[in-house]
Amino acid sequence: MELQVIVKGKNIQVTDALREYATAKASKIQKLGVEIRGIVVTLLVEKNPSIRQNQIADIDLYCNGVAFRAVGRDRDMYVAVDQAVSRAQRQIARRHGKKVNRAQVQPGAQDVQMNDREDMTPSIVKVKAISHKPMTSEEAVLQMETVGHDFFVFTDSESENTNVVYRRFDGNYGVIDYGVTDQGR
Repeated sequence: MELQVIVKGKNIQVTDALREYATAKASKIQKLGVEIRGIVVTLLVEKNPSIRQNQIADIDLYCNGVAFRAVGRDRDMYVAVDQAVSRAQRQIARRHGKKVNRAQVQPGAQDVQMNDREDMTPSIVKVKAISHKPMTSEEAVLQMETVGHDFFVFTDSESENTNVVYRRFDGNYGVIDYGVTDQGR
């Protein structure tokens, strides 16, 4: 079965050359020997003139039931794609214990910072529908770290309650369990 790579753009017209480049680079992730259901590469150009590295490549993929997200950012979209692919490979390798060639890592790579967008009025810009399997809190923490978020909603495998695991300001983790009631207060 051939790997499906979807390349889409936001604030950018994706040329055939850029689409082929992103598809070829993203397809190399499959060489790690893991089962990947599909890859979505989103190419984005920030319109804020104060942001120097305004070319963003965002890669989302599911590998063996685990969601991965990697972001590359640079002045050049091709370099941003390289950074995102390299990060995705490192995340998958770290998760699955495989080695990755570190020579491909671009110096100066950074993740997208939300505070770069502080001049924008907040609004819902993305809705994700995900399928998930019940898991333990520890598995949810691993999943949260893998996708690079500060929280993760999951179904607890023991209680079957919907829970949220989150990163606390002190560096530890917390769990919000929606099934626990505090009737004594």
